[in-house]
Amino acid sequence: MARPVQIVLPLTGILREQTIVIGNANESVLRACGDAEHWPFRTAILSGPPRSGKSLLARWFGGIGTAIDDAEHMAEDELFHAWNRTQESGRPLLLIGRPVPSEWKITLPDLGSRLGAALRLSIDAPDDDMIARLIEAHAAQRGLALEEGATTYLVPRVERSFAAVEALVAEIDRLSLERKVPARQAIWREALERLAGRGDGPEQADLF
Repeated sequence: MARPVQIVLPLTGILREQTIVIGNANESVLRACGDAEHWPFRTAILSGPPRSGKSLLARWFGGIGTAIDDAEHMAEDELFHAWNRTQESGRPLLLIGRPVPSEWKITLPDLGSRLGAALRLSIDAPDDDMIARLIEAHAAQRGLALEEGATTYLVPRVERSFAAVEALVAEIDRLSLERKVPARQAIWREALERLAGRGDGPEQADLF
């Protein structure tokens, strides 16, 4: 069963706790990050869908080694130097990119060969149990009180993606505040209908 786990994250020099839901989609990634010393050349590349917590994992991993978010957008020579620095220091290196590594446009041969040897990590789509926990976690983060039975109703009806779950909870919260009514089934249903009518929710920074 997926479970909420407290992880201490080093954010801007201040230790602060956030909740990350661990489940089928990311459990193997977190397990691998706990064994970074045994990665090939102590380097791994993490990819995953939007809003799946890649940036949050990068912040957490900063307490273990070096993490570079949006690595596919970094200048190749800078990325190459970062790889060399971590090799010299013995610190593990986690590179996070939205596309899978095979889609990166790397033209520097030396960099390509080094990244080609890195461990590949991927966050998958959440299953029903993890979706239920994500709904609860996003609601708690917003201070949104969901009526009993919310996850039973919502899980079978929401798209199987991290972004869709977050957008759904945000819409439920917005409607509940706008109407000044508790987040009950009528609100859940309307939120689902509104999201279905407009497609994906607005893009947000990948922090959770």
